[in-house]
Amino acid sequence: MLVWLAPYLAKMNHNFAVVHYLTLRAIFAALTSLIVALCIGPGMIRFLTRLKVGQTVRDDGPQTHLSKAGTPTMGGLLLLIAFTVSVLLWGDLSNHYIWLVLFVTIGFGLVGAYDDYRKLVMKNSKGLPAKWKYFWQSLLGLVAAIYLFSLASTPEQTSLIIPFMKNMAIPLGAWFILVTYLVIVGASNAVNLTDGLDGLATLPTVFVAAALGVFTYLTGNSLFANYLFIPYIPGVGELTIICAALVGAGLGFLWFNSYPAQVFMGDVGSLALGASLGIIAVIVRQELVLFIMGGIFVAETLSVILQVGSYKLRKKRIFRMAPLHHHFELAGLTEPKVIIRFWIVTFILVLLGLSSLKLR
Repeated sequence: MLVWLAPYLAKMNHNFAVVHYLTLRAIFAALTSLIVALCIGPGMIRFLTRLKVGQTVRDDGPQTHLSKAGTPTMGGLLLLIAFTVSVLLWGDLSNHYIWLVLFVTIGFGLVGAYDDYRKLVMKNSKGLPAKWKYFWQSLLGLVAAIYLFSLASTPEQTSLIIPFMKNMAIPLGAWFILVTYLVIVGASNAVNLTDGLDGLATLPTVFVAAALGVFTYLTGNSLFANYLFIPYIPGVGELTIICAALVGAGLGFLWFNSYPAQVFMGDVGSLALGASLGIIAVIVRQELVLFIMGGIFVAETLSVILQVGSYKLRKKRIFRMAPLHHHFELAGLTEPKVIIRFWIVTFILVLLGLSSLKLR
């Protein structure tokens, strides 16, 4: 919004001309979403407490979690509000990529919000039936995928880039739609599965969003893109604002979500964040790098798939409990230690993903 107003504001004070600088707007986007989250957080927690949307805890899991029963959830609303306000304020609203990411993020957030509402307010333990939850996720993912495919003007914008390999990409053609759909829906559900401990999914999301911000900035700059042998996609640089807003909103939410958590994210936050990371990675053609940087999300998802598959086929469990973080808790690690170690692993994986820019 301020990008539109900048020419008029600059007539009153020439200092407003700096609003056009992408890096400066990204910094202010992060600060804005952080400040908004910190300011509305206490009120949001009180509101959720009055709604009695308290977390329910399984009695067959780690016994230390029983004390978390009743902690307000649906805190992802706080994160989404801070994120959206910041993007609308600092983003170039004439950029179609901005609106596409907002569409996906808010759309998946609404699906998660309705699921949370049914479980926590309507006291329906199943929440939104799985088939309908998957239907709406699929619809949103396919709409985004088809729209992105229609925007592609060069073959490299629909090719699967192989990280660490110079000039190696697999042309996808119309298969791009399927790959995009799988990345968006898969990333959304992967973050959702990881969100089981205080702050466990929040900081890794911040790390990955920050790294994707580097990719969006470089992909949207022809000089950097050509130098690094990555696709140059005009207009993608504006997604740096999106990534910065995610970082700020995530850190603001972590202020209240860190151990011991005052509020939980809920599906409204985890589904939205995962989908946002997925669509951004697709736009900058770094799906496989997202797979590397989000290794914790991948491991959590695989642990569930393997656990369910093993039990159905062999009537035996591989892990003491899935997702993976619960296995480590039942193995004797304290919750804070599991959380911090997962954070450290994600930080290492993010650095590995960033190194793919030069190691080719």
